[in-house]
Amino acid sequence: MTEARSTAPSYRALLEVPTLGRVILSMQLARVAQSMVSVAIVLFALAEYQSAAVAGIVTFASLFPGIVLSPLAGALLDRHGRVRLIGLDYLVAMTTMLLVGGLAIAGLLSETLLVIIAAISSVTGPLSQTGLRSLFPLMTPRHLWERVNALDSSGYVVATIIGPPTAALLVALVGPRLAVMAIGIPYLIAAIAIVGVREPPSAPSSSGRLLPDAWAGLRYVWGNRSLRGLGFSISTLNISGGMGTIVVPVIVLEHLGGSEAVVGLVFALSGIAGIISVALAGRIDSRRREWRLLVLPMIPMAPVTLLLLVAAGATEAALGYLALAACLVGLGLLNGPMDIGLFTMRQRRTDPALLGRAFAVSMAFNFLGYPIGAAIGGLLAATSLDAAIWLAVGACAALPGVVFASDVPAP
Repeated sequence: MTEARSTAPSYRALLEVPTLGRVILSMQLARVAQSMVSVAIVLFALAEYQSAAVAGIVTFASLFPGIVLSPLAGALLDRHGRVRLIGLDYLVAMTTMLLVGGLAIAGLLSETLLVIIAAISSVTGPLSQTGLRSLFPLMTPRHLWERVNALDSSGYVVATIIGPPTAALLVALVGPRLAVMAIGIPYLIAAIAIVGVREPPSAPSSSGRLLPDAWAGLRYVWGNRSLRGLGFSISTLNISGGMGTIVVPVIVLEHLGGSEAVVGLVFALSGIAGIISVALAGRIDSRRREWRLLVLPMIPMAPVTLLLLVAAGATEAALGYLALAACLVGLGLLNGPMDIGLFTMRQRRTDPALLGRAFAVSMAFNFLGYPIGAAIGGLLAATSLDAAIWLAVGACAALPGVVFASDVPAP
């Protein structure tokens, strides 16, 4: 493990870790692009096919195959290194964005073809997502893990501030087809930024065969009490998050009469709140506090999510926007300490020899609820928006019970 010159845990000390700055830059560019995709693809489907159901199915297809194949991705990361495979995923993502926009302009993009392209693009997704998250504990000293985890988490919230408004503005200015193609640019720059980064040496445990290594990762996560419990808990939470990806644009566009740009601005509120929350939570020494950081913010999530119902049923647009803003700001504030607790718990309770495989399976397990929630949310929103929102609230309300039932151990 690379040791920084400074032993004091601070954000400035991270700058002393060789090449970490380039990795963070690449990560941030790619996450902005990913955040743009999550909004642009929904607006694209709503504009091209006038269907919330198609938007939900495409979101599901863009995520679920990668989740299923994540054990193989983890084995590849442990055997062949992370940096090259992270760059490969960025290039694949760039290519699929260009393909979607180009085929739509040519009039050749059917709903089925869009779903197929989205599914193909998801296959390499775990290479960058898991690759980055398992690279950070290798590059940084242990006493800086809370700080680098805060940067990791804030990378998502910064992306939420920048990505959705940018994507929505592009859709409004140049149309959904060119907007989707433009997302390829940050992916390309992210791939260039990570070229030449030296990966710290590690000693992964490997059988020398891909499928047995992938199976070993699955068995390890299922047998690890902490990782198994996190998987059930966070995947339940992500059902609500996936549904929100579909529900929020529908509320703004169809119930409040807003524009695509407003959709992006609303999502950005969650990011602004999140970055404040993460910056503060990252200063906490999480040792023996991971469980509280993870579980306590789950308790108010159901009533906060219930504000979506107020927004959808508001008779005045101002009241609807106020409820929507309060919901997303509240969720952003709650996610900060949860992320720090989740990341540090997983790092401290995973065998370093299995980082790639364990992180790939764990992250996929955690994220499983998101594409499922998006697919269900799209189908329900097409007939009953209220039903979609109530299901999201129910998932949040079940969270504390799922945590205890799935046996997430307190330190």
